[in-house]
Amino acid sequence: MRNKVMEIWPEIEWIKNDDLKEKVYLAWEYALENSVLTVEDLLTIPFTLLCETTVTFMEHKRSVVHIAVDSAKAMTKFYGDRLPIDMDLLIAGAIMIDIGKLVEYVLDENGKAIVGKTGKLLRHPFTGVGISMRFDLPDEVGHMIATHSKEGDLGKRTVESIIVHHADFASFEPFMKSLKY
Repeated sequence: MRNKVMEIWPEIEWIKNDDLKEKVYLAWEYALENSVLTVEDLLTIPFTLLCETTVTFMEHKRSVVHIAVDSAKAMTKFYGDRLPIDMDLLIAGAIMIDIGKLVEYVLDENGKAIVGKTGKLLRHPFTGVGISMRFDLPDEVGHMIATHSKEGDLGKRTVESIIVHHADFASFEPFMKSLKY
């Protein structure tokens, strides 16, 4: 399973802290082992079930990590130590924010991914935090999972969570709201 996770998530290797990196690997291995979805499914299913799109789950997920990292690098370039950003936590959080979708989805009679009972009752930020805690990931990572979506709008976000939240929406909202001319 490790090789499959490494194949879809080369960005995990960007995490410098070996303990944090290992926990992210273990969490993704667990999620895949306990999901009806396979690695191949993640490479083909739409990243959201809220609209018609050809963008896959992994294209969206990986773009969020890249947008978050590039944003953090630009902010560090201009603000330096005046706005400290923990890149390892940012990367781990960006990789983990949608891990709960692996237990949120079920397959219908045609093999199409749909939101199942768990997803309807808990949604992926909640199940994602549960997976994060199961593998003793830092609370900062759980915080990013919990606050990356609308469920986190009433809470205060860390700097890393703000960056990941906006990276996620920057690669989500254009598909939901963009005007077509």
